[in-house]
Amino acid sequence: MMKNPIFPGFNPDPCICKAGDDYYVIVSSFEWMPALPIYHSKDLKNWELYTHVIRSEKQADIRKLPSAKGIWAPCLTYCEEEKLFYVIYGVMNSMNARYFDVDNYLITASDIKGPWSEPIYLHSAGFDASILHDDDGKKYIVSLEWETREGYEKPGAVCIAEYSPVEKKIIGYPKRFWHGGTDRGCIEAPHLYKRKGFYYIMCAEGGTGYGHSVTMGRSENVWGPYEKDPMNPIVTSIPGEFNERKDPDHLKPKYYNPESVLQKSGHGSYVENELGEVYLVHLTARPFVPELRCTLGRETAMQKMMWTDDGWLRMADKSNFAKENFEESKLPEYPMPQIPDFDDFNSDTLGIQYYAPRISPESFTDVKTRPGYVRIRGQESRTSLNKVSILARKLTSVNAVITTKMEFKPEIYQHSAGLIMYYDNMNYINLRKYYSQTLGQSAISVIQLENGTRTEYLDTRTPVKDVPVYLRLRIENRKTFFEWSYDGEQYFRIGKEFDTTKFSDEYCKYGEFTGTFVGMTCADRMLHQHFADFDFFEYEDIS
Repeated sequence: MMKNPIFPGFNPDPCICKAGDDYYVIVSSFEWMPALPIYHSKDLKNWELYTHVIRSEKQADIRKLPSAKGIWAPCLTYCEEEKLFYVIYGVMNSMNARYFDVDNYLITASDIKGPWSEPIYLHSAGFDASILHDDDGKKYIVSLEWETREGYEKPGAVCIAEYSPVEKKIIGYPKRFWHGGTDRGCIEAPHLYKRKGFYYIMCAEGGTGYGHSVTMGRSENVWGPYEKDPMNPIVTSIPGEFNERKDPDHLKPKYYNPESVLQKSGHGSYVENELGEVYLVHLTARPFVPELRCTLGRETAMQKMMWTDDGWLRMADKSNFAKENFEESKLPEYPMPQIPDFDDFNSDTLGIQYYAPRISPESFTDVKTRPGYVRIRGQESRTSLNKVSILARKLTSVNAVITTKMEFKPEIYQHSAGLIMYYDNMNYINLRKYYSQTLGQSAISVIQLENGTRTEYLDTRTPVKDVPVYLRLRIENRKTFFEWSYDGEQYFRIGKEFDTTKFSDEYCKYGEFTGTFVGMTCADRMLHQHFADFDFFEYEDIS
């Protein structure tokens, strides 16, 4: 048996595809770069973080976009006839007044690691766009068409348009054709498939919260009409019928199901392997209870599926309840390399597991000048939406110990560097070394931003020598705190215990849809050139 989630931590909106004997899953990245992570497997059991589609600001400039904006809900497909991978993605620029201004793009590559083509603009009708490569050579783009008019059901309906590869644009305006397979409302995440003469529409309904689900419909004509699957929803954390078409709120905490380990299960896509096995990947989350706060964000889970004799997709156990454990594939075992717990920065390239908000990590890091260290050049404050030097990896467990060894000599109070736990630019905690004018020397202290309120804990201010210092973050379920050391053996506790649950979609007011990161950071708010050297970064899962 396999255990969910298969990709713990911030890995939402998964889309799976098959190319030969390789399987790939792409997930959303929002304001984080590099963007659009792709995971790879050959057995649907062992997975590796394989590549990223968008690696620099030249490919997608998301600087200055607020948290939870940026790159949304990708679709990854492989067109066998063309021997091309397709990625459809949206750049959400604004959600002000619920207008949801998004630009949808299409890019292609013959190799999943790129290079990828220049983006082709599709439309701005709505989000979660995806593509179908029909067996007659035609291609179709589906997406949610976002509704803003009074008196119309929100957030909208699913629309379709034919795409011309020759003209590199959609043909005509998108046409609405699907309003959902249930009355849960908040339809989104459409994927079109074709199987045995039927077109299948798979969507998410109920909002990307506690009423989330996967639903389906089918038609003999790509333009419809589509009949609803009689068992809808086919996968969910909260079975049963309810009507929420009049409530556009996505979270719906009243549908939390205490009987389920996996919550928010929805937004799925499926793949069928050469053995005839069918697996569906879907979004899920595991909240702290009773607060219902998902510190790890929305994660990726998998369920084993089957086709019925009358052509409907079902979970293998014939229920629709998302399971923590599921039957593994019978494909031959194929182990994959995993992200190391300990990174000594001895490589001349940065590890694939590192991310930065809005800009490429390579734009402010250097692993070559001082071999065995990563040098992080300081830039703007950590609250900025522009150029922030945070080199971080996804938090994948709420029981973890994160340790680094840093060399840093601040010269003015605008210089600081250290260890950070970061949800977004308005919510983080930071153990930093800085220059204290009060003490007339270097010092360490803890600083916090909680929903935009900044607190510098002056009682934690501790003078330190300008020698290497070890910094540690301990996350022990609900409580999180910092420690520091000169020798890596004797650690001193510094600062108060922080509430781990507050690092979550549900608590943070300025962002949503992402997850918590932990990492190293440096700021030079004077000249953007002072740097800190980090000898190693260790992430230990203690769950």
